[in-house]
Amino acid sequence: MKTILVTGGAGFIGSEFARQAVRKGHAVMVLDSLTYAGDRKRLEETAGRLEFIEADICSTGLEDIFKEKRIDYIAHFAAESHVDRSILDPSVFIETNVKGTSQLLNMARKFGVERFLYVSTDEVYGDLPEEGQFIETTPFNPSSPYSASKAAADLLVKSYHRTYGMSVVTARPSNNYGPWQYPEKLIPVIIYKALRNERIPVYGKGLNVREWLYVEDCAAGVFEILQRGRPGQEYNIGSGQERRNIDVVKGVIKIMGKPEGLIEFIKDRPGHDFRYSLNADKIKNELGWRAVTGFEDGLERTVRWYLDNMVWVEEKMGYLKDYWEKVYGGVTI
Repeated sequence: MKTILVTGGAGFIGSEFARQAVRKGHAVMVLDSLTYAGDRKRLEETAGRLEFIEADICSTGLEDIFKEKRIDYIAHFAAESHVDRSILDPSVFIETNVKGTSQLLNMARKFGVERFLYVSTDEVYGDLPEEGQFIETTPFNPSSPYSASKAAADLLVKSYHRTYGMSVVTARPSNNYGPWQYPEKLIPVIIYKALRNERIPVYGKGLNVREWLYVEDCAAGVFEILQRGRPGQEYNIGSGQERRNIDVVKGVIKIMGKPEGLIEFIKDRPGHDFRYSLNADKIKNELGWRAVTGFEDGLERTVRWYLDNMVWVEEKMGYLKDYWEKVYGGVTI
């Protein structure tokens, strides 16, 4: 059993990973700055079984933590992650995603951390036409400040293996969904708007395609990469379950028994990638991982969770009003 530092462990995917790591018996430390998207409520089931450190990965005090704590592995989830926000203000994405990753790498090297895992994204590859898939060696072609910042950090991590011989591994997951996702993302937005019988904003005509990965499956894949991935290697984590955005919207409102007339098509997002699709043969063949949650089942479980936890959602929505006005041009919440 290892001591694992989970950065961004109060976030959506990081918290699921932390919960799984605790259940597996590892000593877990969560480091999170608790920005708008972080929430310790996601970790309530692990109360008393992990250590929580409120800190920023960009902070000059980061070294003090490494001096005081024994850390075997780092699972680095901490990031600014919402594309729309990166279009409004790219600077914080460069600060957290690039500078923060650089600081963590330096600490890991200085204090002899055994393994450093970086959680990247399929968005580093850019987009695809209607056919084809991304493999791990596909050249990067990021389209947004968010994906560019993640691509920069991805390359930085790889350089530490080549230059310093550090044991680093990288996970590149497809679009995650599931319980506890911050309600600025597509599926929680649909649920919230449909529940209130309000207009559901959909970019363009909703024809953009994403590969959907249930968060429990993603965290399990990340864990396999952390433990058994080859040093210096990258692994796509894909489900093979592609859906057009409009079909995701219709699927949610069908589960909720709401009319399709709630859908409102709005001006498309700048630089909106058309399609993502990951070839996940490498992680399947080398590590034996594969997604086990079908999209329709995962979507229903997700909708039910949000309907059962609307108090949490309403609390988060209280912070989103100004942001929604800027992004969606007056679509009210």
